Amino acid sequence: MPDWQAICMLDDIPMLGARRVARAQGLDVAIFRNREDEVFALLDRCPHKGGPLSQGLVLGRSVACPLHNWTIGLGDGQATAPDEGCTPRFAVKLEDGAVYLDAHELAHHALELQAPMAGPARRCGAR
Repeated sequence: MPDWQAICMLDDIPMLGARRVARAQGLDVAIFRNREDEVFALLDRCPHKGGPLSQGLVLGRSVACPLHNWTIGLGDGQATAPDEGCTPRFAVKLEDGAVYLDAHELAHHALELQAPMAGPARRCGAR
């Protein structure tokens, strides 16, 4: 049985938008709200190039990555064909207007994934 952790109120999440949840370890989690007031939670990282999904556009039950417009399913984290890849999802529930995440998942799920490294390109072995 999950130990649910209160995160925010539904009204704290912009409609057709997201709110980021910082974690002690690992990348942030993005909580999304669609027009029907459904809530979804994914790791805030596109499987393509690591773009911040929390800054994407929510379209029904999907989010479009702001970097390269990949469409990711909010319910399962899967990229829409012809793109391939998956973003880890998190259990989320809405109860009496409050949004909850599974505390165990929040602390332990998908900690091995990292943000992409940005910066100038350099050849291997070059100093």
